[in-house]
Amino acid sequence: MAGAEPNAGTQDRGGYRNLLVLAGVVVALALSWGPAEMGRWTYLFTDAGNMAQYASGFLRPDFSEWRYYLEEIVVTIQIALWGTFLAVVLSVPFGILSASNMAPWWIRHPVRRLMDFFRAIHEVVFAVLFVVAVGLGPFAGVMALFIHTTGILAKLFSEAVEAIDPRPVEAIRTTGASRTQQVIFGVIPQVLPLWISFSLYRLESNIRSATVLGLIGAGGIGQVMFETIRGFYYSQAAAILIVVVLTVTLMDLLSQQLRKLVI
Repeated sequence: MAGAEPNAGTQDRGGYRNLLVLAGVVVALALSWGPAEMGRWTYLFTDAGNMAQYASGFLRPDFSEWRYYLEEIVVTIQIALWGTFLAVVLSVPFGILSASNMAPWWIRHPVRRLMDFFRAIHEVVFAVLFVVAVGLGPFAGVMALFIHTTGILAKLFSEAVEAIDPRPVEAIRTTGASRTQQVIFGVIPQVLPLWISFSLYRLESNIRSATVLGLIGAGGIGQVMFETIRGFYYSQAAAILIVVVLTVTLMDLLSQQLRKLVI
């Protein structure tokens, strides 16, 4: 009976913490109700007629230019592919240097702040900067996705490294292995499945992001979609949206199969 009292106290403290977290979430939502203009939710119903009238223009998709749409969606996929690939290559060293169990604080914190910077600025902003620097076209989209995705993947990679089992690394260290060998043979085998999963997920996300980047001149299907919507060609815009949705769905199915093969 005496041994049960500490456990009861621990459970009570855990319950209090959960209540405090829940109360904090409720307070945060209450404080952000006004600034987020959540009171305008009624407009979804009062202006439903206007929304329905606008959406009716998308009910008759026009696939007469389907070959052109396929060419542009391939460009969008290629933008996402290169942006993700470059980000994965750079995220491996940055992710390791960001991990608390891999690098000293004087290296870890500057790298983390750099990754925060990459992550905090939206890829659309980076795309605008690169469009100014390198001109309109897919390369600006590649660079925008590359920088932003590096910040995201480096964060995820570092968290995976921090959660590893330290015993294999210690065993390799006792053999006199260098720091690099410890990482290659003790760390990477443990985190590689997670890294691959994160990378495939970001590839899917970057296809959607590459579509948005096309709206500001970064090439691909997004640029075509923006031109059709701006010209009130809603039937063509509907066809493009269907092509985008089907592409994302196919990429999701493909990534699932890849995960089964490599994980």
